[in-house]
Amino acid sequence: MTNEQHSRLSSGVAGLDNILNEGLLPERAYLVRGGPGTGKTTLGLHFLTAGAANGEPVLFISLLRRGSDVQRDAAVRGFDPTKMTFLDLSPTAEVFTEMQASRLFAPAEMERAPLTKKIVEQIEQLHPTRIFVDALTQLRYIATDDFDFHRLTLSLLRFLMGQGATVLASAESVSNKSEVGLEFLVDGVIILDAQADLRTVTVEKYASSDFQPGRHSMRLTDAGMVVFPRLLSTDFSQEFTGELIASGISELDALLGGGIERGLVTLIAGPSGSGKSLLGLYFVRAAAGRGERSVIYVYEEPPEPLIQRAETLGIPLGDFIASDLLHIVPVQPNRYLPDEFSAMVRQEVEDRNTQVVMLDTLRGYRLTLRDQDLVRSLYDLLAYLKYHDVTTLLINDVEMITGDFRVTEMGVSFTADNIIFLRYLEMHGQMRKAIGVLKKRMGDFEKTLRELNVTARGIEIGQPLNDLRGILRGQPEWVGRAKEEKM
Repeated sequence: MTNEQHSRLSSGVAGLDNILNEGLLPERAYLVRGGPGTGKTTLGLHFLTAGAANGEPVLFISLLRRGSDVQRDAAVRGFDPTKMTFLDLSPTAEVFTEMQASRLFAPAEMERAPLTKKIVEQIEQLHPTRIFVDALTQLRYIATDDFDFHRLTLSLLRFLMGQGATVLASAESVSNKSEVGLEFLVDGVIILDAQADLRTVTVEKYASSDFQPGRHSMRLTDAGMVVFPRLLSTDFSQEFTGELIASGISELDALLGGGIERGLVTLIAGPSGSGKSLLGLYFVRAAAGRGERSVIYVYEEPPEPLIQRAETLGIPLGDFIASDLLHIVPVQPNRYLPDEFSAMVRQEVEDRNTQVVMLDTLRGYRLTLRDQDLVRSLYDLLAYLKYHDVTTLLINDVEMITGDFRVTEMGVSFTADNIIFLRYLEMHGQMRKAIGVLKKRMGDFEKTLRELNVTARGIEIGQPLNDLRGILRGQPEWVGRAKEEKM
């Protein structure tokens, strides 16, 4: 780590610090821009609180709202306004009457000098190391024109930094051309956005430093701002061990050439009720037998039916949960943000040493993305899991029960290293099921199909269906000797 990284200042929001490559460079100026209610002031309070926690003198310069209102709202959110100094430069009620009585003078001539004097006096008295200016765009109303606004803003920022302070300033979303140039006057730009039920943070500029690009999910809670950095596949590289993991079903392991490789992704695809989730649970049971921890994210049903169904088939999920070898997490798609879900997975892996992750199902996972790119989000998450040598099971519900064979309608099959598929068959007036392996990236596998049955004892897989054709087309028929025997 360089000396520059050691001297970085926390923004007060851990997730944002990760995006900013461990924090802000000291004695620089940063702009946080966003519309009303996007969290600009909240971020400023986090920034000042982080400094106050280290015993630093910090200053809140309010050009827009009354200082008393800001302090009241800060206390409601859990911040301690007594640890900060507030300089209230917002317009008072008297300004209205004075302007009515003095219409011969321009506002800039009346207000700039006293405002400047108050700032200088406060800085010289407090010597703050952190300053939050809310909102910088208010200077536009005491400037004579756009050029004067930019010159006034730049001179203010240079004065504050020249006194040894790191400055964070807020600004509303761009409403006119005079405000566009503010980005050129600062060392970093943070954009806060709120669209419908999705809030995001984007770093658009960070001079002299690297940062994580793109939009990152964010929440405003009763305790302030929480940021969930995106997982980027470029941050991870896989170290493949090649260790085979068996399912515990000898016939399935034979289909898979001995099992699946640790740290790779296995897609289990099939129509509703074909046994996909149950098949995944056998790998979870095998992991528990090795003393490894698993986590299952369920989207389309609460955990209780899954636990009860597994128990009746001889898979004691309740015992695994009690011994902390399994954690089942119900995921409500409208509750979690895309990057928030990734942060949940990351915490499971890094804090609890989880070694098997199962997503049940991909359709439910897609709903958490809120119109974001499914392929990119899934690819980044899987790259992270591979990097940590986590075995991943993706359960995909195929809508087509019969007819042309499809592994997934979502275009994500390329992300899987192994693909196991289940099919319904109609044979001799009965509904039957078949199982096969379509892909195994790191080894050979059995090319035949086998019949699959779900019984009171669990999953049973039969011998290869060597004399059956047309299964993938959904039109199975017996051929050769088997056909003669069936006649």
